[in-house]
Amino acid sequence: MGLPAPIAAAARACRPPVRRGRRLPALWLFSDPVRLPDPRDAAAALPRGSGVVARGATRNVLVGLAQVARRRGLVVLVGGDGRAALAVGGGLHLPDRHGAAGILPVLAARRGGRPGAVLTLAAHGSARAAARVRRLRPDVVFLSPLFPTASHPGAPALGPLRWLRAAAALRRAATAGVVALGGIGARTARRVPRRAAGVAAIGGLAQQAVSASPQCLR
Repeated sequence: MGLPAPIAAAARACRPPVRRGRRLPALWLFSDPVRLPDPRDAAAALPRGSGVVARGATRNVLVGLAQVARRRGLVVLVGGDGRAALAVGGGLHLPDRHGAAGILPVLAARRGGRPGAVLTLAAHGSARAAARVRRLRPDVVFLSPLFPTASHPGAPALGPLRWLRAAAALRRAATAGVVALGGIGARTARRVPRRAAGVAAIGGLAQQAVSASPQCLR
């Protein structure tokens, strides 16, 4: 089974930003220490040019993921550890309400124009998130949860309308692309706002043997 058509269509309708001469992915796979601790197989099946956010991954997993990324033309982000990100040629993803080890070298690499030094933030629609975006000026913000999600059972979902309002506030804070995350799968992807800069998922992608051609997202 390939990439679910609704997810492919949602990604195709997105408007990912261009940073340092490269268009960032419209489709992102998130790993998870519990649900998807090793994303290498799932990443290898993604369409070329997709992105992977590795959270809580071991060094061996990160090294292997970097090898997959080079073969598949993927963008790799490491959650919360800038030194580990730079060591594997990747970018840095900052969780909401958490600091990050080694952020200064990543910021320096961005200023120096290093292609892989992408900086992204997690946000949940708060005023504090907008202030953080304004301060750090990331390339991408992952705004969640758009829909109810197994990653945070019981957490209130934003829904498409509130997500759009929160995304607009984040874009006013900085010129970051805002990617939709949370509960996105074959049944919900049709409701992803078209103004999103991309779509991101864990279960919606990890549970599929993704074999779509790269053209489906371009």
